[in-house]
Amino acid sequence: MISENRKTVAVLGATGSVGRQALDVARRRGYRVDFIAAGKNVPETERLCREFGVRYAAIADPAAASDLRARLSDTDVKVLSGEDEIEEGINLTSAVTVVNAILGEAGLRPTLATIAAGRRLALANKESLVIAGDIVMSRVRETGTELIPVDSEHSAIFRSLSGHSPGDVRRLILTASGGPFFGRTREELKSVTLSETLSHPTWKMGKKITVDSATMMNKGFEIIEAAHLFSVPAERIEVVVHRESILHSAVEYIDNTVIGEMSVPDMRSCVQYAVDYPDIEPGVTEELDLFRVGKMTFFPPDSEAFPLLGLAKRAYSLGGAVPAVVNAADEVAVSAFLDGKITFSDISDIVISTAEAMTYARAYTTLTDIISSDREARRIAEERVKIAEAGA
Repeated sequence: MISENRKTVAVLGATGSVGRQALDVARRRGYRVDFIAAGKNVPETERLCREFGVRYAAIADPAAASDLRARLSDTDVKVLSGEDEIEEGINLTSAVTVVNAILGEAGLRPTLATIAAGRRLALANKESLVIAGDIVMSRVRETGTELIPVDSEHSAIFRSLSGHSPGDVRRLILTASGGPFFGRTREELKSVTLSETLSHPTWKMGKKITVDSATMMNKGFEIIEAAHLFSVPAERIEVVVHRESILHSAVEYIDNTVIGEMSVPDMRSCVQYAVDYPDIEPGVTEELDLFRVGKMTFFPPDSEAFPLLGLAKRAYSLGGAVPAVVNAADEVAVSAFLDGKITFSDISDIVISTAEAMTYARAYTTLTDIISSDREARRIAEERVKIAEAGA
């Protein structure tokens, strides 16, 4: 049985999709929430502070932080603001586990701060490993920090590797839902709408990751994430489209057996596992009814219609800051698509052309150079967005 202190958590990105689910797990499981961090949603952050009785709350936007501070003046909550003070909150909190559900590149510094503080890192921010995987994993090894993945695919692989050595593994199998456009050709994808793109068939996620699922960029990022997490070369990681999203990923061993994890598609089970690990506690999610599932199907991905999957593998092979370039360009392109500035097909064109323009970033391996490459990639991608917008 885990101790009460071990059930004390911090949730970063508390008002986002995964953050809300993490807090729902805390609510149902009775975890103590000591610290939350959010972007700029003041009313919801105030509500969460009061509901969970947190001691520390960080909000990225300084003006929003001032508003939150005034709203919570009748409490003992210490309100922090900005990136530096989010890191301060990580150091101040009594939480044993920090759930990092911050979206995008902004989650990297909190990841590194959590590792430095020696707290268990329940990592939902895949960009930390996409952008700076070598650095993150090196620091994990140096500090002995526990890093438990929260992405459903990597949580499944983590579970499936239990009790086995790296030499036992032939390959990792990453399952993908295929998103809303499974079976469509590249030509057909040119006319898809934003509404169609955000209609994911199985998962309820934030808008950015839902778009990434539709382009399969998300699965490309997960290849990079898995390669760093499990020290398996990208060429030994296979993506399989599994429309039902019941098998969340698997490991094939050298004796030709495959071990995987199945459950209903619900991120809350991954959060709970990361906090309760190595113990298994009663779940907060629905039980899996195999009779209702009926059947499970598996297909190869269409690399022609969804070229960002292959781009991610190439970026990982090039190394250095190239994966950070791809991530930055994707953040810019997806944001432009969500704002109605570009088409769905423009996303992959912009990301690929930005990466091709910055292959020299493979030589950049320090954190400073990686962040600099991120900023340059955003500038180039924004220029390409303007060109695409003008030609629409």
